[in-house]
Amino acid sequence: MPRSIITGIDIGTSAIRVVVAERNGDTIPKILGTGMSVSRGLRHGYITHYDEAVKSIRLAFRAAEKAAGHHIRETFVGIGGITLGSEGRRGSSIVSRADGEVTDLDVRKAIADAETKLEGPNHHAIHSAPIRFYLDNREVLGRPYGLKGTKLEVDMLFITSLSQHVNDLERAVEDAGVAIADIVPAPLAASMVTLSPEQKIAGVVLANIGSETISICVHENNAATSLKVFPIGGRAITNDIALGLKIPLEEAEDIKCGGEAACRYPARRLNEIIEARLSDIFELIDGHLKQLKRSGLLPAGIILTGGGASIARIDELARSMLRLPARLGIITGQEAVEYRPEDASWAVAYGLCLWSPENEDTQVLKHWFRRNKQAALDLMKRFLP
Repeated sequence: MPRSIITGIDIGTSAIRVVVAERNGDTIPKILGTGMSVSRGLRHGYITHYDEAVKSIRLAFRAAEKAAGHHIRETFVGIGGITLGSEGRRGSSIVSRADGEVTDLDVRKAIADAETKLEGPNHHAIHSAPIRFYLDNREVLGRPYGLKGTKLEVDMLFITSLSQHVNDLERAVEDAGVAIADIVPAPLAASMVTLSPEQKIAGVVLANIGSETISICVHENNAATSLKVFPIGGRAITNDIALGLKIPLEEAEDIKCGGEAACRYPARRLNEIIEARLSDIFELIDGHLKQLKRSGLLPAGIILTGGGASIARIDELARSMLRLPARLGIITGQEAVEYRPEDASWAVAYGLCLWSPENEDTQVLKHWFRRNKQAALDLMKRFLP
């Protein structure tokens, strides 16, 4: 029986991480090996120097292949960057059956109607998720299939990215010699291995602190409800330390991550510098939560991941500034295996390995159009004059 090998690649601004895993039945994929390379040719998550980016991606793949002892042919790609965002749209359809029973066709028509309302010709919807359904103006608790009514409505969350950004990443991965299985929003991939079902149901925000961006994803009622990326990250803290203490960037980075160099400088001054920038970061996060009317109202709090989450006392500061429970994210499900990621900075790459095969938790988030593009076009024509 052929082995089921799954690969995920997280293309970040400071590092590119690849995880190769093997799935055996319904068990959690076992990590066979990982590979990492320093990112070149990227800025705020998008490609600025194409050839350098391709070389960095290829180096990460080769390192993962060597560690796993397996040739990588196909990969799931996590996409992030400042052009990533979310839009909510409502679509509707009239129930087609004479007896009023809601069918799969009615759901697809409602989703198609919501997608036609997306704005911006330069943005590409890479992912969509139904948040809630309504039948004759009453919210449906669960799935609408089999219920009877006249008008079906659906609230959809669309995660979009700049089309040029998506195309560049796809081309770079393929030019590195690996085919693409799917493009997945990085925050959703990370949530697969850092958030529990209980947290997603109660209400939680996952914050991934990268080098130049911070992405947050809010989950409620076991569904992603909002995604936002801010053009600031851990590198800003490094720059602040370097300027504040008048030291080289390399030493400032070591201090930020809790290295021994921190002992040579006044702790009070260092804390002031770090807390000032973290205050700015958490104000941005809280501002988005206020727009959602969820500021201080997410019972499962905030989970911090990414390289920037290694800053000392960051969870304490998040708890104080956001008025929410806060903790550092950990990758779950790999406690019993010999080879596993070192920290939650690997959450995106490993989470991508759980994106397949299709199951209800992930594929309710994948809209029908990507599986059947021609049928989608035919269906959308029905709504055109």
